[in-house]
Amino acid sequence: MSQNVRVRFAPSPTGPLHIGGVRTALFNYLFAKKHNGTFVLRIEDTDQNRYVPGAEDYIKESLDWCGIPYDEGPGREGDFGPYRQSERKEMYSAFAKALLESENAYYAFDTAEQLTAQRSQLEAEGKTFIYNWHNRMQLDNSLVLSEEEVQKRIDAGEDYVIRFKSPQDEILHLQDEIRGDIRIDSNVLDDKVLFKSDGMPTYHLANIVDDHLMEITHVIRGEEWLPSLALHILLYRAFGWDAPKFAHLPLILKPVGKGKLSKRDGDKLGFPVFPLQWEDPKNNEISSGYREDGYFPEAMVNMLAFLGWNPGTEQEIFSLEELIQAFDLARVNKAGAKFDPEKTKWFQQHYLQEASNEIVSARFMELLTEKGVDTSLAYATTVTELIKERAVFVSDLWNLGSYFFTAPTSYDEKAAKKGWKEDTGDLMQKVVTVIEGIAAFDTQTLQDAVKGWITSNELGFGKVMQPLRLSLVGAMQGPDVFAIATTIGKEETIARIQKAIATL
Repeated sequence: MSQNVRVRFAPSPTGPLHIGGVRTALFNYLFAKKHNGTFVLRIEDTDQNRYVPGAEDYIKESLDWCGIPYDEGPGREGDFGPYRQSERKEMYSAFAKALLESENAYYAFDTAEQLTAQRSQLEAEGKTFIYNWHNRMQLDNSLVLSEEEVQKRIDAGEDYVIRFKSPQDEILHLQDEIRGDIRIDSNVLDDKVLFKSDGMPTYHLANIVDDHLMEITHVIRGEEWLPSLALHILLYRAFGWDAPKFAHLPLILKPVGKGKLSKRDGDKLGFPVFPLQWEDPKNNEISSGYREDGYFPEAMVNMLAFLGWNPGTEQEIFSLEELIQAFDLARVNKAGAKFDPEKTKWFQQHYLQEASNEIVSARFMELLTEKGVDTSLAYATTVTELIKERAVFVSDLWNLGSYFFTAPTSYDEKAAKKGWKEDTGDLMQKVVTVIEGIAAFDTQTLQDAVKGWITSNELGFGKVMQPLRLSLVGAMQGPDVFAIATTIGKEETIARIQKAIATL
């Protein structure tokens, strides 16, 4: 690609960043890095009524946690700032006036009441109200008013909007990098509002002006913006600017496959739809996040990459660098991508297993500290190594191995009934004698000694091994029982067996 690739992710700070937004940011990031380009973050906060405090910081923190940081944006200034639309609002009026002067836009003074009356009248006739070529000459705007009358009303402080004058009787050929050639009849387009008398632009004008001034080469955004593509292309044409290339990503669908994935789906089925936990400042409601639920960011990113894109091979596990090399807009699907919470856990389990025991145990230590367990990192690492393969999340390590840190206070009733007989106490007392006689208390020596004693006394292995595990763990679970014993130590092993004898 010969031109300097510049892409942007342009969220509105109206709440937490949905994983659909993260997926959009990810695809922009991958495309930029694939072509040695620049990934820009622009905060589109022109709608101050919907602005939510903390949302912008949440967006930035989310991108950083995911490992897809922006190159230019708020706090990482480049040559195209400012990167918040609210800080750019002074520039938009000049572009709106340029459209008025080129007769691609016009002033409209219609009040909300007038438009509602028009809409109601047409609906009563079974028709749909649309403000465009077929009725704009009968409405209250500068197309039918004299220049003097228009200026007089503006000077008098009347509210107005500036509308785009969409063309009549034209078939537009729009090109999308994912969807190919799209044809739109201009007669179905309405004359969208571009600018309001309060001095603020609408999304459509600000978006186009900013993309042009920031030299954005590719606009990669969600499918929900596809209906706006015709207007945006027409605006570029009206300004006489070259349009960037557009790519509209497929929707992320509910697990059932129908409808857009929402927070309600996550609440109902018990999975997060936000990258980080979010506390709503309006009602203090807390929504779960992938980070706080224990997911590795690499697992979430790998999962998101496959929502609407595939590499064309059987490979499913990709590092971020591998994703950058493999990513191609030509392999992004048009159809919506069904979200699968279980597949997300599959990715998480893979990344947990691939992570070093040191990394996992460091996180495990944080959990142990929260639970008031006083232990060393070295001990936690040993435990992690024994039980990690059964875990999906770091939090699972406690459920899988709490007995490494605290002796069982109760015993699985079903296992005790099955494995602890009348003579079991005497047998366990003899096992204690065997253990006491071992000098080098390592796994192999302990195993040889206990199994040798069982064999020489012609006992069934289950008759000894099951109650031994029950004594140490409190249930019939866990890794190799001799590894458990040598990890908790000789004294603790004996103490637990003696306690089981006394209890059972």
